[in-house]
Amino acid sequence: MRQTWRWFGPADKIPITDLPQVGVEGIVSALHQFSPGTVWPISEIEKRQLEISSPKGQPTGLAWEVVESLPVSETIKTKGPDYAEHIKAYCQSLRNIAACGIEIVCYNFMPVLDWTRTDLNARMDHGGTAMKFDLIDFAMFDLFILKRPSAKSEFSERIYEAAKRRFASLNEAQKLSLQNNVVAGLPGSNDSWDVEQVRNHLSSYDGFTEDTLRNNLIDFLSQVIPTAEEVGIRMCCHPDDPPFSLLGLPRILSSESDYKQVLDAVDSKSCGATLCTGSLGIESSFDPASFVEHLGHKIHFVHLRNTKRLAPDDGVMTSFYEAAHLEGDIDMVTTVNALLTEESKRKANGRADWQIPMRPDHGQDLLSDLTNETMPGYPLIGRMRGLAELRGIMAAHR
Repeated sequence: MRQTWRWFGPADKIPITDLPQVGVEGIVSALHQFSPGTVWPISEIEKRQLEISSPKGQPTGLAWEVVESLPVSETIKTKGPDYAEHIKAYCQSLRNIAACGIEIVCYNFMPVLDWTRTDLNARMDHGGTAMKFDLIDFAMFDLFILKRPSAKSEFSERIYEAAKRRFASLNEAQKLSLQNNVVAGLPGSNDSWDVEQVRNHLSSYDGFTEDTLRNNLIDFLSQVIPTAEEVGIRMCCHPDDPPFSLLGLPRILSSESDYKQVLDAVDSKSCGATLCTGSLGIESSFDPASFVEHLGHKIHFVHLRNTKRLAPDDGVMTSFYEAAHLEGDIDMVTTVNALLTEESKRKANGRADWQIPMRPDHGQDLLSDLTNETMPGYPLIGRMRGLAELRGIMAAHR
């Protein structure tokens, strides 16, 4: 697999010139300054390519290899006003990306919020920190900060009472911290909302079911994949994170069967999956080797990360934290070996895209990460450790 690294551009606290020392082979990036539904200009794509390959005239030997992500607007997800214009803009961005030589575009179709955590710096036993999703804390946000009308009916009485007791013990600063953590979404993301804006966006999904959202995803793909085919781009959708409903919103990419339903509906070499082992692995029944066996030919990009389930849980909802790459609920050795076997099959079949780009996704804050300013989930030392461990598995594969 090709070893890539997510870099958020010049605003990233980790200089691009440091990354060759980490052993990085390629860069994953995006133009976060452009709002969803607008076109990425060729000039700005080329500018980012130069910021990666030769910042201030200093060659790095690196290139922008994967776009993550070209965001899908809420207008597209809900088929709201200006839907046609947003689709047109998305297709033009794909053309511009392809014109600059980039062939892989990762995106997601999660409604309203991107990945969701309640603590961005939970202390681990070894002294470092990790991002964490605590179900009681999330229930506090939903029930008593957001005050969503139907929230109480979606939690068990046990979780409701525990959230009520814990919320009563919080001071105002702690309540604000929880609110900010939940709506943080993706570092560098295009949308940054307050609680009132979250409420407004939630209202646009009134009456939505899983079928409604899935049909909207399939309609979106049906309109943009012909452009991706035309220009030689491979699109790959990231799974839901976490893979269960939050805020009453539907989830449609939370399992292998979810992916199969969508990829069968839009059957194209340009329509594929981003395998994120950490997101899908939060569901206890998820089997990454099975995913690779059945859908490996559709995997265009891989996020190798690990998560560890915790109590309390409530039906399919569970607490979890971002584990070290080899220490969570996912058997990473078996997963990596399955992916390398898939690469061998592709190479034997003469596929030009036989090598799958992967990146060590998320990481615990370790050592100097704890004192340096980093983006949540994207520290230097924690990810470098993860990449080294993953590289070791790859080197041992025969």
